[in-house]
Amino acid sequence: MSSEQASIRILVVDDHPVVRQGIAVLVGTQADMTLVAEASNGREAIQQFRAHRPDITIMDLQMPEMNGLDALVAIRGEFPDARIIVLTTYTGDVQILRALKSGAQGYLLKNTFHKELVDTIRAVHAGKKTLSPEASYQIAEHSTDEALTPAEVSVLRLIAAGNANKQIAGQLSITEETVKSRVKNILSKLGAQDRTQAAVIGLKRGIINI
Repeated sequence: MSSEQASIRILVVDDHPVVRQGIAVLVGTQADMTLVAEASNGREAIQQFRAHRPDITIMDLQMPEMNGLDALVAIRGEFPDARIIVLTTYTGDVQILRALKSGAQGYLLKNTFHKELVDTIRAVHAGKKTLSPEASYQIAEHSTDEALTPAEVSVLRLIAAGNANKQIAGQLSITEETVKSRVKNILSKLGAQDRTQAAVIGLKRGIINI
């Protein structure tokens, strides 16, 4: 059996070459790991996964053409046993839960120490789930929060895009009074003082993206 066959075969997906290079160097120092492919967006990730069938995929979330979450869903839909670790700068609890529910077995931040990353690769390869301490904290902090409804999320997304209530009403084909009611609920649920703070919280937690 060759060393590559005996190793944990890894696919790295990130739109920043420096990040991919850093992980490649790290993997190259581990006797039980081999980097088999790289991709710079979600579409390439799917293609490379099909071509190489890696044991572990390390996936960023925010990427051009196709984001990491959509790629994760697509890969897991085609290959249910795929083991994917999200490596990102985003700590929002809603985004973390979305990734885990979509099938991610690990969620780490890019400020992760090298040892934590290689330990996570081995743990996920062994069938375990791993979250960074920051990710665990974010989930715990908001575990009892009342979630926004899909209708409220739609309003919050338009608030973040700079729309006034009248514009939101027109775009969603609802009355301005309905918009005001939803905005009130959004502020209450998010603990926000005003619309701007609500948009910031929504972006930070991963409830909305722009």
